[in-house]
Amino acid sequence: MHEKYMQLALELAEKARGKTSPNPLVGAVIVKDGQIIGQGYHQKAGGPHAEVFALNEAKEEAKGATMYVTLEPCSHYGRTPPCSLAIAKAGIEKVFVAMTDPNPLVSGQGIQYLKDQGIEVQTGILANKARQQNEIFLKYIQTRRPFVHLKWAMTLDGKIASETGDSRWISNEHSRAWVHKLRSELDAILIGINTVRQDDPLLTSRIPGGRNPIRIILDTHGNIPLDSKMLNSTDQARTIIAVGQRVSQTKLKEIDSLGGKTLQVATKNDNLDLSDLLNQLGKLEITSVLVEGGTKTITSFLKEDLADKVSVFISPRIIGGSRSPVANLELQNMDEALNLINITTERFNDDILITGYLKE
Repeated sequence: MHEKYMQLALELAEKARGKTSPNPLVGAVIVKDGQIIGQGYHQKAGGPHAEVFALNEAKEEAKGATMYVTLEPCSHYGRTPPCSLAIAKAGIEKVFVAMTDPNPLVSGQGIQYLKDQGIEVQTGILANKARQQNEIFLKYIQTRRPFVHLKWAMTLDGKIASETGDSRWISNEHSRAWVHKLRSELDAILIGINTVRQDDPLLTSRIPGGRNPIRIILDTHGNIPLDSKMLNSTDQARTIIAVGQRVSQTKLKEIDSLGGKTLQVATKNDNLDLSDLLNQLGKLEITSVLVEGGTKTITSFLKEDLADKVSVFISPRIIGGSRSPVANLELQNMDEALNLINITTERFNDDILITGYLKE
């Protein structure tokens, strides 16, 4: 029975996917005498937390009731008052928590406060599901770096384009719709300057009600064409041009005048230092980045061990050639290969999507 109510809380939390950054996804359910009397979820950063929505719905019936919440209630004053205080004041008798909050401002303190008020607290129900749901928040709050999700589509023989560079379209429309949904759920999308020159993409989320991610372009030498679509559509989405520290002030001003934001990043071997870039993006409260390529960019994230998750669409086409998604990783033997863990597969008509993690 406890798992049933916690599962409902997780489903409530999922409704806000892509809308709460830099906060976590949280759902809450209040039960009394076997009946649900209150439920809610955190809908956006700065707004009421899940527990408050559930308590407001339960009203005075909350006294003596049991709450199920997917993440440890906060115990500190941030943009909103502490939820643990509201729970105690409402007279909740028991609280089941899926997982503790790794945020140093909260970690264990919210649970301890509830216990100090005489409230029975149990943790760990559907904890693995809760951790997976908040994988982005967990990475960000513990490292202050964004969660990095690599994505590419390739043919059956492992090519991401023809020899002429044509890649439209390797995957089918159902696969592309999934990608647009993913874009709307993550904070930012990142590509290299070569992809801008080759495809001149817009990188928006083309689904009804979808949120456009921040667009990030890796451009070490500041060579982005000033007539590129992304620099001329900053009204649709923020655009960050990550450049090296030697780019001229004139070019920086030209980019900024078009509405783009230049971000100067340290360089390493005449390329942008991706570790420094992630640190800077974290300071901007960008909690997740979808890396869509091309080959040089994908390879760099893999080579420097900076990717967390990988999603690859495989289309039943064969085109041949040399346009592969990943270049030389300087691995000599198969036992050195990067292995994905916690694999899932999905079918999108004839396309197959394989998703896995590079780290626990």
